[in-house]
Amino acid sequence: MGKGSALSDGLVKKIILSYTYVAIWIFLSFTVIVYNKYILDRKLYNWPFPISLTMIHMAFCSSLAFLLVRVLKLVEPVALSRQLYLSSVVPIGALYALSLWLSNSAYIYLSVSFIQMLKALMPVAVYSIGILFKKDTYKGNTMLNMVAISVGVAIAAYGEAKYDSWGVLLQLGAVAFEATRLVLIQILLTSKGINLNPITSLYYVAPSCLFFLFIPWIFVEYPVLRENSSFHFDFVVFGTNSLCAFALNLAVFLLVGKTSALTMNVAGVVKDWLLIAFSWSVIKDTVTPMNLIGYGLAFLGVGYYNHSKLQALKAKEAQKKSQQADEESGKLLGETEGKDGVEGIGKKGDTQA
Repeated sequence: MGKGSALSDGLVKKIILSYTYVAIWIFLSFTVIVYNKYILDRKLYNWPFPISLTMIHMAFCSSLAFLLVRVLKLVEPVALSRQLYLSSVVPIGALYALSLWLSNSAYIYLSVSFIQMLKALMPVAVYSIGILFKKDTYKGNTMLNMVAISVGVAIAAYGEAKYDSWGVLLQLGAVAFEATRLVLIQILLTSKGINLNPITSLYYVAPSCLFFLFIPWIFVEYPVLRENSSFHFDFVVFGTNSLCAFALNLAVFLLVGKTSALTMNVAGVVKDWLLIAFSWSVIKDTVTPMNLIGYGLAFLGVGYYNHSKLQALKAKEAQKKSQQADEESGKLLGETEGKDGVEGIGKKGDTQA
């Protein structure tokens, strides 16, 4: 009874910790999105410079990652040659820069709730680009699922009260670049046995991302900022905003490391619904019944897709365990036969003697 009680206590503790990691990630992700919206929105803080904001984030995260890896040595760096860095990390940094630039720009034109609805297209983009780069195989059922998600998002867009074509184009571009980045991580890094956690990812990718953001910043935002002499850098606002962005990366590491990537996907769906509710109730964004019907359809499609991925992972894991069991059985059988052969020879020799 004592053993069963200890097992039960351990399970309860594990469940509580898992929910704690999920809650921390949802809170930080929620905070970063709302904070970015607050800073960029012309009706709120009124600082519509998404490249500059993203550069502040990358500079802050690069500095802290350098401190943790090189100065405090709390995180082990990954061995990367110059050639591998230029051929693998730099392209990922460029795509990350484009993704962050466009996604932050969308907050100037679109509501928080509608942006979350458009983000439901991420599995569609990842699957389509995966097929294009031959990292995924075409399956009729999966493609039908992708079509259902796309139709749901289209219905949500049709019902959007404050639809802005430029904002939608920016967010769709952000989704496309982010999906390409995720696929290229598998091709350029994971397939080569290079696994980066969020800290080492920031250590290697953030400086590259900062460089690629600097190029458009010089031509797009720097001239406007230079003319706007009334602006004074608010260390409290931008410092806490950057700290939240860095903490979010740590929360991703905790959530995926202590639970699973699938748990993060499910938590992401909960976060999206909370953001939609917050956007409607607090920011007073208009959420129409057509928005909810469309996003509800997309939500079901994303949920089914995640369920299918989980089943595929379970089947793959079961097959792997079965193969290992067969190999071990084969080894044991070989050893038994070898022993029987030796014993047989020994007995035959005894008879001859």
